[in-house]
Amino acid sequence: MFEGAAALNLDAKGRLAIPARHRDALLAASEGSLVLTAHPHRCLLLYPSPAWQPIREQILKASSLDPRSASIKRVLVGNARTEEPDSAGRILIAPELRDYAKFEKTVYLVGMGSHFEIWSEAGWRQQNDLAAEALSGDLPPGFGDLVL
Repeated sequence: MFEGAAALNLDAKGRLAIPARHRDALLAASEGSLVLTAHPHRCLLLYPSPAWQPIREQILKASSLDPRSASIKRVLVGNARTEEPDSAGRILIAPELRDYAKFEKTVYLVGMGSHFEIWSEAGWRQQNDLAAEALSGDLPPGFGDLVL
């Protein structure tokens, strides 16, 4: 559904304009409501609400007594915010989330199929560098038969 990366600028109020090529599909899948949350890798995730709900339920089933599970719950569910795009197709990224992901002016909106990742410019560069390093060795499970 969603794929490709786009460099975008946040406006002075911290709003992100969803590119026109994704806007209609995102709004149709979202039923008017989007969920924006933090990811442990210091990016943000943007989901249509219906796609987020089963993930949220799965996360909440994890034990709150296990420190790792509790930490993941805090990051993903504790930072989740429901956002509605404005008439210009922009969503507000709260200051706390912008700070968490170390956003400055330019961010990268990266389609990941059912949702988007939103990266700082430096974070996106770092992820591409890490991917290049990771792909120089053995492929991860499930990618051995991939033909490009």
